[in-house]
Amino acid sequence: MKKTISIPKKEFDRIFARVPRLCVEILITDPRKGVLLTKRSIEPAKGKWHLPGGTVRFKERLANTVKRVAFTETGLKVTPESMIGFIEFHNFKGYKGHPISICFKAKSVGGSLRHDDTASDIGFFKKIPSRMIKEHKKFIIDNINL
Repeated sequence: MKKTISIPKKEFDRIFARVPRLCVEILITDPRKGVLLTKRSIEPAKGKWHLPGGTVRFKERLANTVKRVAFTETGLKVTPESMIGFIEFHNFKGYKGHPISICFKAKSVGGSLRHDDTASDIGFFKKIPSRMIKEHKKFIIDNINL
């Protein structure tokens, strides 16, 4: 596996204030429990529920990004199953830049459910919670049946 490259936050902010940022969002569902969401403990969107997701690193394959982000944010080991769409964040309140996320359906294949330090809670939902990032809410409504 090729080494991926991460950059210091100051440089990251400088670059992505000027160009779109490629991200992944991960849709993990359970037929009995619903869709897996985490509640952000950091800005932007602190206190809102969202799909686990993160930035694609330089030279990182999308499938590897999905696996890395899922494990980091949820404690679950996953297998990406399919790309199901994309989300564009225009004028995302509290965030400078223009993230574009490719959303992947992923299957949990191990690990233990837990959140990382970017979230204050984690759980499965059969109904969309009231305080949710609007772009994620729309994507879930448009793409899966809860």
